[in-house]
Amino acid sequence: MTENDDMGRPAATVVIVRDRAGAMPELLMMERASTMAFAAGALVFPGGAVDEADHDLAARIGHRLEADEAAARIAAIRETIEEAGLGIALCGATDAATILRLRDGLYDGKPLRDLIDRHGVRLDLDALTPFARWHPAPFEQARRIYDTRFYIARAPEGQMASVDSTENVRLFWSSAADTLARCAAGEGQVIFPTRRNLERLALGASHADLMAQAMAYPVEKVRPWKEERDGEMHLCIPDHLGYPVTSEPLRQVRRA
Repeated sequence: MTENDDMGRPAATVVIVRDRAGAMPELLMMERASTMAFAAGALVFPGGAVDEADHDLAARIGHRLEADEAAARIAAIRETIEEAGLGIALCGATDAATILRLRDGLYDGKPLRDLIDRHGVRLDLDALTPFARWHPAPFEQARRIYDTRFYIARAPEGQMASVDSTENVRLFWSSAADTLARCAAGEGQVIFPTRRNLERLALGASHADLMAQAMAYPVEKVRPWKEERDGEMHLCIPDHLGYPVTSEPLRQVRRA
């Protein structure tokens, strides 16, 4: 693997949170199609790769963020519209009909920049809170290498999520703990970064809790490493980033 390959393609993922009275918050989960090259059949959060159009739009709009950070947040917004039919971090005309028109336009290959201009929509990049950043190490032999930024966003009101039936075949709302329980019961599978993030997200009792937790820890690039522990090789991550579980036996790890 070359040094350039090791850099990974920039990507963005968003944890969409829906509070519930008297219960743990629900997160939007999607099941990847079994035909996908990356994380086939796995449960994931909405998201995808950052593209040049995201950078172009980031350069055009006013914001206080670094260029790569702004482009990643735009990618998270765009991918969530495409994959889940939800308009997160949007201002202006954000009714369900408008979000559907944005989604249809993206499906037709139109840039998000043109679509938001046409429909009177503005992006609120501050509505996405950085939560984590993951980048697999070369030895993990992932099918595709992504340098992925994770964000937290509140679920928009008055909108209903719907699967795209291409990259994803199913979606559901579930607490982080319940999603982990599904996987333990054999009703789903998650790759290593998703599992670690779900364990961390399970510590929060509300969107506000998760926001506070996100801001309490630095967002450093997590690059797992191999280490022998108790006579067995484990895949490990740092212990200062808020994760309650920081290693897993390599024989159990689900890779992308």
